[in-house]
Amino acid sequence: MKPILPGAIIGVLGSGQLGRMLAIEARKMGYRIYTYSPENDTPTGHIADLDVNASYQDLDAIAAFARSVDVVTFEFENVSSEAAAKAAEFAIVRPGGDVLHIAQNRLREKRFCRDQGLPTTPFLEVHSQESLEQAVQALGFPAVLKTAGWGYDGKGQHKILQLEDALPAWESMGRQSAILEAFVSFDAELSVVAARGVDGQFAHYGLLENSHLHHVLDLTVSHPNFSPKVQERAIEITRTLFDALDLVGVMCVEFFLRGEELMINEMAPRPHNSGHLTFDACVTSQFEQQLRAVCGLPLGSTAYHRPAAMVNLLGDCWSQGIPQWQRALADDRIKLHLYGKTDARPGRKMGHMTALATTRNDARDAVLKARQLLSQAP
Repeated sequence: MKPILPGAIIGVLGSGQLGRMLAIEARKMGYRIYTYSPENDTPTGHIADLDVNASYQDLDAIAAFARSVDVVTFEFENVSSEAAAKAAEFAIVRPGGDVLHIAQNRLREKRFCRDQGLPTTPFLEVHSQESLEQAVQALGFPAVLKTAGWGYDGKGQHKILQLEDALPAWESMGRQSAILEAFVSFDAELSVVAARGVDGQFAHYGLLENSHLHHVLDLTVSHPNFSPKVQERAIEITRTLFDALDLVGVMCVEFFLRGEELMINEMAPRPHNSGHLTFDACVTSQFEQQLRAVCGLPLGSTAYHRPAAMVNLLGDCWSQGIPQWQRALADDRIKLHLYGKTDARPGRKMGHMTALATTRNDARDAVLKARQLLSQAP
């Protein structure tokens, strides 16, 4: 299949910060960007050549959008499989809608990983009160009850500490299909962000170590100090998933690490928050890599310029007024990325900062200090 060359139009379903950073890289390489979402005044829309505002359920609008572009990709996975299938009638869609269908449902995702013989957190399916009670008794306490679909950043999750917690939690979900997972006591949360091309070429950014706060990613640091065995196994699992899915594009696989045992937690078939540091730290960012992959171009180098660390900037950073950006940027190793969102609500991802340094610890300390300075009195 011929590559999609600069000058072509990239269609993005979704219009958040991931699409914004993809659009920035696309503009640098001479591509045009059209974005499609129900929202106005969006991070991607600020950069895009065309911002189409329509529902993902409006299949006629999806069809018209797909006709107007050369390839369609995703900015987030919560686009209906029907919308992806409709787009595929009129344009190349990468990754395919079948990948989206698996990844947007926790049960399908866990089953798929299990069927490939890959390690996951222990889980059982919940479709009825009886199956819920049986699952709780089998997995024990604590456990985590999650909606099967449409969940991210801790949404649609309830911790189950005793049998009496289970039914109210499930009822709060509207008794929809769910998954009960054993609560894993882990030593670290890790991720691998990687890309796969049309020809099967595979490139990864190594292991990334993550820290979460209230179920939302808070800090990512490159070059974690884990054994070569752990690092090699994480890459092996990731590549197995990519090949099994026949995925074209970028995907993140999140892991729990216990001792030297890796367990897949989740996967996201698009650029990922934990890969944002690649925008500054690597020869080819995850966003340029997504563009290269979906356009059928050779993948770029994932080499790091230096070790790096990233912190998220949530709306909470605005709680005392406009953050003091000049104080954070007084450290010339800090790179600031804001997403163009005007409503700084608590918990909302407004931007991120990255630090590059000679060691991972120096990068981590620098970026954490920079964020702290945003709200401290001078």
